[in-house]
Amino acid sequence: MKRMSFARGGVLTAALLLCLSGGMVQAQEFKHEASPSIEACGDASYDKAKSEGLTVGISPSPPFTSLNPDSQKAEGLEVEINEAAYKWAGIDKLKYEVMPFGQLIPALLAKRIDVVTALHITPDRKKVISFGGPAYWYGPAIMVKKGNPDGIKSYDDLKGKQIGAIAGSAADEYLRKVGAEVVPFQTDAEQFSAVATGRVSAIVDDDTKINLFLAANKESPLELLQGVKVPDELIFQYGYGYVRAGLRKEDCSLRAALSQGLAEVRGNGEVSAILKKYGFSDANLFFFPLNNK
Repeated sequence: MKRMSFARGGVLTAALLLCLSGGMVQAQEFKHEASPSIEACGDASYDKAKSEGLTVGISPSPPFTSLNPDSQKAEGLEVEINEAAYKWAGIDKLKYEVMPFGQLIPALLAKRIDVVTALHITPDRKKVISFGGPAYWYGPAIMVKKGNPDGIKSYDDLKGKQIGAIAGSAADEYLRKVGAEVVPFQTDAEQFSAVATGRVSAIVDDDTKINLFLAANKESPLELLQGVKVPDELIFQYGYGYVRAGLRKEDCSLRAALSQGLAEVRGNGEVSAILKKYGFSDANLFFFPLNNK
């Protein structure tokens, strides 16, 4: 069959596009997890960040966010992505505060920090903070003891079971919504140990984190459940859409600058290069409904 080509400046109707294959097909629907939040712009937060710098909050979760004990410098995948956006925006004075994940949003609201490096949008978080543009994506995963002794095959199967999650995480919020008996943990090591010892039936956490743990611990008695369908609401409502920076709602001009910075460093290939540096791929640029097609 001869391939058809169309000039860039030409006009092609939607109906013709849909009929090229000989019949009508349903157009793909593109959903949005975020909505505009620019009513307060005109504030001084961006100008202040350029002149005085930012205090950025991170939790200790290498290789994503951590403080190097030798250099005392922040490092990790999410740190590098955001620093590229800050650089584009002309913000070059950065101070980092390290704390448990569950303390980051309270610290932001108390103005102890100005930005949380990496968060997901969830219903509870949207009530109190705002979010920057997409940085990158990773999905959720279920980790169980090898052999899956409790026979978990879907997210529905988590209901009524003792399931571990990092306190204050998107997984924590989602699990409570679906009726799991959530056992909260402060660190990754604690939750991995709880699955191995049978204290919990499973944990729900980031697929990147679980895969990195299993790759580094080949003899671990744990496994990631394969082929589990991710519910749409877990992506679009309960925290596994894009990784984004978290900001105070009133800091609109800072949010706009950071969001455009992220768009620019995604667009010029810098985010792709950072992802590959840490062992990920361009699949992590887009969320599950797209990269799973």
